[in-house]
This record gives sequence, structure tokens and C-alpha cells, in this order.
Amino acid sequence: MSESVRPPEVDRVAASRKAVAARRARASLKRDLSTRVVTPQEVLRRATADAQSAAGTLRVPEFLTALPAIGEGKRDRILAELQISPVKRLGGLGSRQRDALSAWLERRSPDPRPRPGRSSLIVLAGPTAVGKGTVAAYIRDNHPDVLLSISATTRAPREGEIDGRHYFFVDDAEFDRMIADGDLLEWATVHGTHRYGTPRGPIDRALAQGRSVLLEIDMQGAFQVRESEPRATLVFLLPPSWDELVNRLVGRGTESEEERTRRLRTARTELAAQGEFDFRIVNEDVAEAAEQVVDLMQASAR
Repeated sequence: MSESVRPPEVDRVAASRKAVAARRARASLKRDLSTRVVTPQEVLRRATADAQSAAGTLRVPEFLTALPAIGEGKRDRILAELQISPVKRLGGLGSRQRDALSAWLERRSPDPRPRPGRSSLIVLAGPTAVGKGTVAAYIRDNHPDVLLSISATTRAPREGEIDGRHYFFVDDAEFDRMIADGDLLEWATVHGTHRYGTPRGPIDRALAQGRSVLLEIDMQGAFQVRESEPRATLVFLLPPSWDELVNRLVGRGTESEEERTRRLRTARTELAAQGEFDFRIVNEDVAEAAEQVVDLMQASAR
């Protein structure tokens, strides 16, 4: 290439930075797929909407091997079955190939579908540090008509937490009594250490009065509530990305490094269960996520 047509140095630097940013975005997206922060169906939708996005420029083989339990051998068999070239990118698939991949994804792991006859009892759950408490607090402060259930717990209060507002802090003996007397809608031992439970009385009274009720609880508790109250609406709160979930946990500064490692390991298991929930909401902006939860309450009340 002659000097007269060689791109200026500033253009080459800008192009290099853009390429690095694109690779990092695709790497982050693959982490999100492997940890189930984002569903493969959602990634395919993003690729279809914007072929130049991180999803759109992701090669199909990389997309498939980012999915849990898919190695190179299985990947190659899937590509052959779907008649998709290994050089294809998600955003460059033809309509037939896109439909075939979409159908395969749905057979492998169907998107959740809301059950009929849901009540205005909303259960909000999700992995550690996703911001469940922050979203619930926003709803409490901005929607006083919604009853925010207060859990009982055997753990000690964190700085700034108030008994009777954030939790009912009780000792093990009192928690045992509540279990024995049937005073808890659900209860569980979380992270192998402390117990949490939901007092039943206030919820029953609020529902009888036609009010909406929000339970912000852990994953074990959410499934217990579904067993005891089958019409409850289960909502799974997701982080924008796995990297953001890690940043939030580290930035919180309330756990030791060993505890953070254990919680992130638990988070991977919790993310794998999101398909059992009625709805999924991404907590990128607290106010927006909270309003989406409230919209679900209002839709259930109609």
C-alpha cells in the first residue's frame, strides 16, 4: 500500500480500539451465556435485531459452545443437523437457518411461559447481589399500596438495617417456635448459614383485602411459596451481565473473599433455575425494574 492511500495513524488506532472493544463485548456475552445470565433465545433475538451488535457478530460455533454442556463434538453435530456453516455469524443467518436454530433452542430449553390464574402475590427472587432488596425498597417507597412482606431471619443486622423495617431479626429459638406454630409461609437456610422465613399472617390479610403483596426472598423460599400458594407469580431478577453481578458483589463490601466465592458459585446454580419462573426482569436500572414488577402486579389483579 502506498503512503498516499495508507490510513492515518489515528484511524488505525481507532480501528484497533474498536476491534478490541468488540472482542471484549463478545467475550462478555459468552460468559453471560455460560452462566445463564442471558438466554440463548434472547441472544438470537438481539442478533436478528442488530447484525453489528456483539450478538450479531458472534460466530455460531462460539455461540453453541458457550452454552452449558455443549462441547466441540456436540457443537459440530448440531451445526450439521441445522445445516449451518461454521463460519456463519448469528446476525448473518438466513431466515431458514435462524428458524431452525430457534426451534432447536426452544426444544433444548424452552422460554418460560406464564401460568394462567395467577394471583397478585408476587415472589421476587434471583441470584446474590442482583439487587432484589433495592428493587423491593423502591417499590415500598413509591407504591405504598403494595404490601412488602418483611422476612424473619436469624442473621445479625447489617449496618443501616432496622428491625421491623428491613427484617424481623430473631434468634434460633424464636425461629423454631414460628416453624412449629405454622407461622411461616416458607423458610429456608440460605448459603448454609442463616435461616430466613416469611410470616404468613400479614400476607393472608392483605390478599383478603384485595391488595398486592411482594415477597423478596431467596430461591428456595420461592419454590416453597409455589407449593403452598400455587397461584403466586414468580419473578426472576437478572443482572445485566455476569461481570456486573461480580462487580456488585465485590462493591457491596459486606462479605469476605471466601464468602464472595461461595456466593458466586451458588449464583451459577440459581441462574440455572430461572426457567422455572413465570417472568424474568433485568435489573439494569432500579426504577425501571421496579416499575416492571408493579406492572405485573396490576396485570395479575385485573
